[in-house]
Amino acid sequence: MRSPYAVPPVSLLLLLIISMFILGACASVDKTASTDPVLVEDTYGDGRMHGDRYPGVETTPLGRDGQLSPEALASALSDPASPLSRQVIYFDFDRDDVRAEFVDVIAAHGAFLARNSQLRLRLEGHTDERGTREYNLGLGERRAQSVRRMLMLQGASSSQIQVISYGEEMPAVQGSNEQAWQKNRRVELIYEGHLR
Repeated sequence: MRSPYAVPPVSLLLLLIISMFILGACASVDKTASTDPVLVEDTYGDGRMHGDRYPGVETTPLGRDGQLSPEALASALSDPASPLSRQVIYFDFDRDDVRAEFVDVIAAHGAFLARNSQLRLRLEGHTDERGTREYNLGLGERRAQSVRRMLMLQGASSSQIQVISYGEEMPAVQGSNEQAWQKNRRVELIYEGHLR
């Protein structure tokens, strides 16, 4: 005897065919997309375009050899009114996510790198002394990679950025207290050819 809940094979086949048509319709590509040029609008409502968010972050003039002079780089990075003068990013204990207070700083450095493609940047990840050597090397690497990803979102190229982790090996401040640990949990942004 046949179960009252059994579905005839023809009904199953019909259901399968209808499902395929529905799914196929969902996956269709819009072939009517325009290839006409798009007018770029004033992003910030004050005459600045996207990428001009950081007025102190500009393309720095190059020397005759096409390279940024050490003086021009030093000037760009030492202006206290510019977010570029902040070259240390601090982290919370055992965390590799960038704190909100440093997002604009990293964005400014990313825009600066994007506008000056000849520049190279080394990101040095550091930790406090707590944890094993291996764990701290990994944590320093993750912190530097977090900063690297944010720089690249602003247009910096991966070829411009080198990541190094020192873990707990190079503390900024000696000591085994919270004040020292806070200063040691960091990523330093070091531009090639620029001595601080």
